[in-house]
Amino acid sequence: MVQLDHFTATQLKAVIKALSERDPEAEVCTDSKGHPEPDTGLRDNENVPLGESVFDYFEREVLPHVPDAWIDESKREAQDGDIGVVGFEIPFNRHFYKFTPPRPLEEIDADLKVCTDRIKRMIEEFSA
Repeated sequence: MVQLDHFTATQLKAVIKALSERDPEAEVCTDSKGHPEPDTGLRDNENVPLGESVFDYFEREVLPHVPDAWIDESKREAQDGDIGVVGFEIPFNRHFYKFTPPRPLEEIDADLKVCTDRIKRMIEEFSA
């Protein structure tokens, strides 16, 4: 018999992952205090607009789609102690992208015909 106290936490996680399977119909697993244990395979992050309540955003944008989701309130910003980590997103495409219309379909078709004709010739040379 294998004693689990001989495993490191990383080894134990690897054994559990290798020998178990996920059951979406199973009851939620809880720790000794009754708190739900997170399924790290389902973990996700949201970008909440600055100045908006995390809880309001969660109720409006997440719960309608994932009713049993919950916020991990232990993840807090070190500077202010608020839930979540503050960061900024710069959408480069929105600010710097300049649309270039694609070439006309006839031009693309002509280029493809040239390529396929060349490939056909090469295949004929090999089979001759």
